[in-house]
Amino acid sequence: MSQSSQSDAQAVATLLASLPNPVKLVFFTQSIGCEMCLPARQVLDEIVALGRSLTIEELNLVLDKERAAACGVDRAPAIALETDHDTRIRFLGAPLGYEAASLVDAIRLASHGDSELSAESRALLARVTEPVRLYVFTTPT
Repeated sequence: MSQSSQSDAQAVATLLASLPNPVKLVFFTQSIGCEMCLPARQVLDEIVALGRSLTIEELNLVLDKERAAACGVDRAPAIALETDHDTRIRFLGAPLGYEAASLVDAIRLASHGDSELSAESRALLARVTEPVRLYVFTTPT
């Protein structure tokens, strides 16, 4: 990966080589007014090149409105992770720096189909009766 060392790229390649199931990265972009779309696509290309069971599907946020709405995406760049189903995992913005590591970990979890949550956390989540949208914000500080 261009912003990572060769040893980091090798570690990511090793992790991605053991994915049990394919993962599709659905990348939402737009050609006008998106200064982070190109850097985001470059990071995705680098990650996909390291894992043989990864693919990218690029969609235009403006032209593919129905698919974007179905994925709950309303801005670009955005990435939706899909396996044999929609994982409901989304990344908004360019996955640069620490966010790239988070994306790789999310790809690993999606491929395995297991959130790795504890039994206690699963029991608590089972009690949720209404839809919840969870946002996680990261900054490289």
